[in-house]
Amino acid sequence: MEEDVVKSRLFHSLAISTVRPSKHLSASPSFQRCAITSWTRENLHKRECCFFEKGVREDVCRCGYLKTDHVDEAIKPEDFTGENWDKHKHVREVPTDAFGDISFGDLGRKTGKYARVSTDTSPEILYELLTEQWKLSPPNLLISVTGGAKNFFLKARLKNMFNRGLIKVAQTTGAWILTGGTHTGVMKHVGQAVRDHALSNSMQGQIVAIGVATWGIIHNRDALVHSEGCFPAHYETDIKGQGRLSCLDNNHTHFLLVDDGTQGHYGVEIELRSRLEKCISGKRLGNKESGMKIPVVCVVLDGGPGTLNTIYNAMLNGTPCVILEGSGRIADVIAQVAGLPLARVTIALIHQLMKKFFGQEYENFPHLKIIEWTKKIQDIIRMSHWLTIFRISEDHHGDVDVAILQALLKASRTSETLGIESWKRQLELAIAWNRVDIAETEIFTEESQWKSSDLHWAMFSALVGNKPQFVSLLLENGVSLRDFLQDEETLCELYKQLPSGIFLRKLAKRVHSSCRRRRKALRIRPRARLGQGEPISMTHVSDEVRHLLGSFTHALYPPSNMSYHFDVSTEVTSVSVSFPTGSQSLLREDDADAQRDPGRDLFLWAVIQNNKKLAEIAWELCRDCMSAALAASKILKTMAEEGSDADEAEAMRELANHYEKHAIGVFSECHNSDEERARKLLVRVSPFWGRTTCLRLALEADDKSFVAQSGVQALLTQIWCGELSVDNPVWRVLICMVFFPLIYTGFLVFRRDEVLHREAEKKEEIKTVEKVTGSTLRTNSRGLGVKRLKPLSSWYRLVHLYSSPQVKFYWNIVSYFAFLFLFAVVLMIDFQATPSAGELLLYIWLLSLVCEEVRQLFYDPDGFGFHKKARMYINELWNILDVLSILLCIIGLAFRLTTELFYAGKILLCIDFVVFCLRFMAIFTISRTLGPKIIIVRRMMTDMFFFMFLLSIWVVAYGVAKQGILIHNDNRLDWIVRGAVYEPYLTIFGNFPTNIDYAAFDLDSCSMNGTDPLKPKCPVLNENQTPAFPEWLTITMLCVYLLFANILLLNLLIAIFNFTFQTVQDNTDRIWKFQRYELIKEYHSRPTAPPPFIIFSHFYLFIRSMALCRPPVMSKEFKSELPQMEEEELLSWEALMKDRYLLSTQQEQSQSMERRILDTSQKVTTITDRLEREEETGSAAVMQRMARLEEQVVQSAKALQWIMDSLKCQGFAGKEAQPPTLTTTDESPDTLRNASEREDGFHVNARQLYYPNSKLTRFPVPEEKVPWEVSFSSYMPVYYASEDSGDHVDGSESEAVGNYRNPGGRTGIRGRGALSHLGPNRNADLVLTRMRDSENSVLEYLVVWDERHGTLALPGGPLESPDHLPVALKKTMGKLLYEKINAKVAEGTKVLEGYVDDCRNTDNAWVEITVLNIHLDRKSQLMVDINSMVASSRGALQWREVSGKTRLSSNQRDSLRQVAELHNRKF
Repeated sequence: MEEDVVKSRLFHSLAISTVRPSKHLSASPSFQRCAITSWTRENLHKRECCFFEKGVREDVCRCGYLKTDHVDEAIKPEDFTGENWDKHKHVREVPTDAFGDISFGDLGRKTGKYARVSTDTSPEILYELLTEQWKLSPPNLLISVTGGAKNFFLKARLKNMFNRGLIKVAQTTGAWILTGGTHTGVMKHVGQAVRDHALSNSMQGQIVAIGVATWGIIHNRDALVHSEGCFPAHYETDIKGQGRLSCLDNNHTHFLLVDDGTQGHYGVEIELRSRLEKCISGKRLGNKESGMKIPVVCVVLDGGPGTLNTIYNAMLNGTPCVILEGSGRIADVIAQVAGLPLARVTIALIHQLMKKFFGQEYENFPHLKIIEWTKKIQDIIRMSHWLTIFRISEDHHGDVDVAILQALLKASRTSETLGIESWKRQLELAIAWNRVDIAETEIFTEESQWKSSDLHWAMFSALVGNKPQFVSLLLENGVSLRDFLQDEETLCELYKQLPSGIFLRKLAKRVHSSCRRRRKALRIRPRARLGQGEPISMTHVSDEVRHLLGSFTHALYPPSNMSYHFDVSTEVTSVSVSFPTGSQSLLREDDADAQRDPGRDLFLWAVIQNNKKLAEIAWELCRDCMSAALAASKILKTMAEEGSDADEAEAMRELANHYEKHAIGVFSECHNSDEERARKLLVRVSPFWGRTTCLRLALEADDKSFVAQSGVQALLTQIWCGELSVDNPVWRVLICMVFFPLIYTGFLVFRRDEVLHREAEKKEEIKTVEKVTGSTLRTNSRGLGVKRLKPLSSWYRLVHLYSSPQVKFYWNIVSYFAFLFLFAVVLMIDFQATPSAGELLLYIWLLSLVCEEVRQLFYDPDGFGFHKKARMYINELWNILDVLSILLCIIGLAFRLTTELFYAGKILLCIDFVVFCLRFMAIFTISRTLGPKIIIVRRMMTDMFFFMFLLSIWVVAYGVAKQGILIHNDNRLDWIVRGAVYEPYLTIFGNFPTNIDYAAFDLDSCSMNGTDPLKPKCPVLNENQTPAFPEWLTITMLCVYLLFANILLLNLLIAIFNFTFQTVQDNTDRIWKFQRYELIKEYHSRPTAPPPFIIFSHFYLFIRSMALCRPPVMSKEFKSELPQMEEEELLSWEALMKDRYLLSTQQEQSQSMERRILDTSQKVTTITDRLEREEETGSAAVMQRMARLEEQVVQSAKALQWIMDSLKCQGFAGKEAQPPTLTTTDESPDTLRNASEREDGFHVNARQLYYPNSKLTRFPVPEEKVPWEVSFSSYMPVYYASEDSGDHVDGSESEAVGNYRNPGGRTGIRGRGALSHLGPNRNADLVLTRMRDSENSVLEYLVVWDERHGTLALPGGPLESPDHLPVALKKTMGKLLYEKINAKVAEGTKVLEGYVDDCRNTDNAWVEITVLNIHLDRKSQLMVDINSMVASSRGALQWREVSGKTRLSSNQRDSLRQVAELHNRKF
């Protein structure tokens, strides 16, 4: 009982739990609803107003809800004079009352999920709701779609591209789409895309579209409210009656309805949505072991100022954004300026674009807002690595899905210090998304350098994740399969990750039985609970594969002591690996690795899981490809027979046929190229596939089409003829069988003679060529190392003649004819009470036949084993006839020797003669004409059996009825059977009965009382001695019986035979060629002498094997082992032929009609897209060109004006009047001049909108307004000083503040901010450098590690004196070391000194930096002291190589770059 429990748990864990995608156990719907309800009410809350205060209307509260919607305690008396309504004070949280399933009532719509949640809900709770309660698989990507909340128009082409791209990226990557969830604006477009996908792909996976909407603006939300949840809630989308509210979009799949206790206020969900996105982006991608986080991308369509803020904040948080040009408003504004230099993105330009794309809305925009938006747009453009513009007019962008994924990859490449880790991160994303096109174009480029070992993890992920395109891509880009599978641990891990299927279940049973046998051997009681798990190793895999291939094969993998342990439980399966000590000493490495082929290992792993695409890739890498294809056919067919799933079995059979075609294709190429080598491939021992042969694998797999190939049949014909030539006519062979001296006259040709003749012809050709060329090189080269063949001797000619299977067969035919003739003579003429000499000879002859059958049963050159050999023997029809004839003969002989059963014995022997005659038909199986016909006869016999069952129903029905009507109570069984069965059966063939008709009735032909045993009983007679039965009834019954039996059923039999003939006729030749092998093999192994002389051969074999104990002589005709060199050469040639076959297959596919139609369709689609794009963008392109031309004219006018001014200054003023200058109204002259003077000269960090470590927001300062010289009348920065506790000073400045002005320009904030004092705040960074070794190959610098923030920084601090180091370094390096380094300040080199673009800078306080480099001698005492300090700092101080991969801040990286230049080092 305990063992059954163990087995059940093991099977469940190995075959199910290890591959189950989710750990959740299925339960009944009612139980799931109760669980969801309990969890929801415990973790989710809503917000409700608990204090009613009159608002605009008498019955409406300040919260927006009606008075009737409040609880009783919230309504105060009329004379209540308490506090005023406060949102933060008078809104409380209570358990939510709106959750469950939502149904929109549309036809064909599936129900979605929804929940009403509070604004303060933890995003972790929401993520648990989505994944644990709503059973969503964790995403590989989060797509946040934002933009216009109002309905806007999208061009048809852009809309189609957006819908197609969004769905494609969500479907291929397993992404979640996050929107606002209402049936308006961009959310409506997303919903339509989801709907179109659902309608066109009903069988594929569902797209997850999550709507995060505000509860208080949802129309018809009352239908969603129920204290115990709604399963489902019927929601009606009422667009016409929604008013200022919004309806939920009926195409989203999940809804999170955010409640802050108010009604009618939009944007409540923004903060919670942002926190949820941040929470999801912090989760691990794919699995817990992965170091990648779930990537997030923001997709923008249309949108207003709020969308601009969303884009800005998203990019500051490191979220890449994809903006669709042409979608309208702010999206188009950003798209228009994205490609321009920052100097040209001015306030005037933003004004112009806002007016163009916003229309009437522009009139309501204040000038200060335009300034703020200009600053944000400039910052957005500056963060170009986070920004991607999808332009429908550009071909290289492709669809929206490519733009989204390219944006994420571009964002992951931003860090200059990541190196190979950056590429690895991108590749991990591409694999998770299953986008091989992105990986091919964006990752595997000339910039990325990969080693094979760097990609092993990716190869494993692609294999386990069933991503064959990635497997091909990785193999093309440097992955060595031999290195990847060099360690058996990797292969074991792959088998551990097999998907659920028949092989995994069978492997689990084998593991259990192996462990049970081991426990019994060690006398260990089985445990009720498996705490340590059950081991699995490649030995178990090898045993199972051998079972699938057949016991005649050897183990594919050598025994191994390394085992994997599955921790078996009902929930999770974990793995541990153990390496026993000394395990390597048990195996020789050469034996373990000699038969390993990584292509074979991967191919086998793919085949057993019925994975066609992966198997196809691995098959192309197999060394022994033809054996691999045939082995796959055998494995798949065996699994299909043993499997219980009909669909899975059918898929396996299809894949088996596919690889049979592969084997046929490769062999055909080989046979067409070199017939001799192709034959060697068929019978060579394959060390990679259990030391069996291709021919044996094809036969075991029942691959009739392969065996029927002309090359295989040519090999069989050659074996059939033995050493005789296959071109010898049969009549010559028959004559030489009798007159054997003719073989010495050349009457019969031997194979050796043909080979010698061909060599002689080649020599003659070479001599002819040498006479023409005058060179003897060919003769000398052919003479080296070639073993010359000699002609056959007279004795060997005679031996080869009579040992030929063909000659043996003919002698056996003659012998069988003689045997049947003797048998017939004995039965008819010479069967005496005492056996005569002829009869004794007959029995001796029968004994020789019995001995031959025994020899065939035990003869096992292929190593099948007795059980399989016995099954194969019994499954053959002719062997069944042999056994039946022998048994009848033995029984007949036993009866014949007794007096009482003498005649019965003769009868049995007569029947035995019939069986022997039927057995004689086996000789026709070798005939190309009669052999296929025997197959048809066997099939027709099967049809006739079922037909006889149908016919017997009519025969018995008519016979019993007729007998009952005519004869009264006949008790003679023999006459009953004759009348009920025999006579109706003869009636079908025209023997009509005479007792059913009065006219043909004869009273003398029957017996009245049935007393005469030789006559039938008379029918019932009347008084006139005439039959009393109704004549009309019996005649009618006979007519009906003949109509159905003789006409209908017999014609049905003819039709069945005709159908069988037509069906089988096309395959008979193939089946005959397949069955021909067994006959050839039988006579190849058969002794030379025919029966009865064969009995002497049997005596010899018996003495040889039993007395002398010699092994049987193994023939090399069916199985030969080649030398190592010849084996390698043959496999290389086979690989070349495989490549030819694959190339020809690809050419056939490319030239097929279907492929041509597909290519034509794609070309037409491409042309149509280009025409539509040119039509849409033609006018825009012209306008853009005109704008560029106008700009060039302006620049030319400026240049000419400058030339004229210069000439005037030098006294070359012209006499003519000055031409008018060209000016523009969009920008002031000061702005243009400053824009032309600089590009990136202004500080950037000092103008960040959000001041660090505070809640202050700087006044926006666009790029053009940074210089103090430029007029900026709207500039009103706030005052901030950290010690003033955020005290703001409005209006005038103090006198001290006015004395200092930032040299870098405006920053958007006044005061000293977070700096220590007004004016310059001087800091110093110390760069201590040294050479790593005596060769001066690597320059290193000293860096400080901040463990709290996880950052690196140069040692430094505030500078109090230019001649001394910062005092803060005393804390970092210690007082003694500080003083020693300080003494070397004078020897240092100032690398950099001046203003620093620091985020703490203000208009009146800024940071200035001095970078000092002190280079130290490796052997100096100071160097020794510093190294001691580094060693004792526990990682706080580190020596790092000076390189571009260093992880410092941007300012310190610039300083380090100059240090590298100072020492002539590459950075």
